[in-house]
Amino acid sequence: MPALQTVTTPAELRSALAEAHRQGQSVGLVPTMGFLHEGHATLIRRSAAENALTVVSVFVNPTQFAPTEDLAAYPRDLARDQTVAQEAGAALLFHPQPQDMYPPGHATSVSVAGLSTRVEGASRPGHFDGVATVVLKLLNLVQPTRAYFGEKDWQQLAVVRRMAADLFLNTEVVGVPTVRAQSGLALSSRNSYLSAEGQVQASVVSRALRTVQAAYVGGEQDAQALLAAGHAVLAQEPVHLDYLHLLDAELQPLQGQLTPQQAAQARLVFAGRLHAVRLIDNMPLVPGEQVEQGPPPGAPL
Repeated sequence: MPALQTVTTPAELRSALAEAHRQGQSVGLVPTMGFLHEGHATLIRRSAAENALTVVSVFVNPTQFAPTEDLAAYPRDLARDQTVAQEAGAALLFHPQPQDMYPPGHATSVSVAGLSTRVEGASRPGHFDGVATVVLKLLNLVQPTRAYFGEKDWQQLAVVRRMAADLFLNTEVVGVPTVRAQSGLALSSRNSYLSAEGQVQASVVSRALRTVQAAYVGGEQDAQALLAAGHAVLAQEPVHLDYLHLLDAELQPLQGQLTPQQAAQARLVFAGRLHAVRLIDNMPLVPGEQVEQGPPPGAPL
């Protein structure tokens, strides 16, 4: 297996990619905030299978954190990230510092109107501006053929796709299904904040979403009744709910009796806290996504 090359500045990144671009090779980008787990490894393997060269960025982006959020405490382990990235097939890891991505005097940001201020954006004002800005920076630096994002961050994926379309970016934005533990818990770097008991309790989120799916398959078509079924399951554990919504493709809440067309596009989205750890998750209303692909034994959660 070729050794992973790690670079830390935009200039080094561009230099490392110059030959691949000169030869017209396909390049995949997997943007991450590090503390890589099997979910990230799935993205990297997908990219490595579809591109000649894969770049993984590891950058805890300060502009997407509010002052009250866990920027300083966000888990970091570069050596682990390098191991996971190399074993999954990455050729290059980009690990800049904040001053590299936001040099003194920086004054430009990106905002995707509408999508950025709904749902998660309403709970975390400015969050998606930070996401869109750093993703655009990474896309400009790497110039990838394809960029890979997990569907667990459903709204982030929607925001990035809209930005790429609106700005005519020459990169295909690829969404990859959520990877889950055997319990159903969506893999996340923040799961490391939970105790073993907490991770078991957190599986209530996927159970709630599956319950809503089952209610729809069973014939329930009223949006509020469907959500009520999910609320009943969430009440079984000490979850402090931020939201549980049923959304259309524009991230607008669905109400009343759902048509088959609405149901086919509908997405269940959840956010809440368990033992002070913020969790997010989502699923389509109509079952069928490929999510039951729990990590192999010993894989980091």
